[in-house]
Amino acid sequence: MLIDGQAPTGGDHHHLALVNYGAYTAFRIEGGGVRGLDRHLARLEASAVELFGEPVGEDRLRGFLRTAMADREEAWLRVSLFSPEIWPRTPSARVQPRVLTVVSPPPPPLATEVRLQVRTYARELPHIKHTATFGLIHARRQAREAGLDDALFADAAGRISEGPSWNIGFLAGDTVVWPQAPMLAGVAQSLIQDHLAGVGLSGVTEPVFLSDLDRFDGAFFCNSATPACAVTAIDARRFTPDDRLGQIAAAWSAAPVQGI
Repeated sequence: MLIDGQAPTGGDHHHLALVNYGAYTAFRIEGGGVRGLDRHLARLEASAVELFGEPVGEDRLRGFLRTAMADREEAWLRVSLFSPEIWPRTPSARVQPRVLTVVSPPPPPLATEVRLQVRTYARELPHIKHTATFGLIHARRQAREAGLDDALFADAAGRISEGPSWNIGFLAGDTVVWPQAPMLAGVAQSLIQDHLAGVGLSGVTEPVFLSDLDRFDGAFFCNSATPACAVTAIDARRFTPDDRLGQIAAAWSAAPVQGI
């Protein structure tokens, strides 16, 4: 764990333990590079401006990533933005955020297949990958207590958006249908979409409601740790995984690894 490339102080730990305000991204390091690194960095910079009023600077971000990685070629890296000048009593500071980097071994995929429970829920500021995770953990906990594996979010009208830490895609023949709703535009989702044509699929984005589920013959979720996980059930609706999941995984693998 480093903050701005240096070991954190006790004051840093104190703030991080008490104040849950910030943005982050996380990704796998493969051969010293990252799939979609430019998109991760662009999203961090946009979040820095929106949440703190100032960008970090892409060159600074890349420098902190290189320092955190040292000579590692394979790892999992989480990059978080925060500021000790922003807390409940002083929320208005405009400041360049500090950069927290945490390196760990590459995690396994979240799952190979999941059964989802629909939860009526939407994240705060859903377009930002922010550090407020209470609602996400609670929704996943509730789904597991009900005997399923994870949660799928929909609004009061039944419009599907996303999961706690991933994007969902639906399959209709050779077409991937991405839900259109207030949500986080995931890097894994965008990389898969960019390379669908190369694996014999196409992709569209449109509103998807719970009442639409019968028109799909498959579903999956994706994020940077889990490029293609089969969804086998959404509440009572069942799906049977097939070879198209391999095509989705191949679309992810077709994205180039970018150097830091």
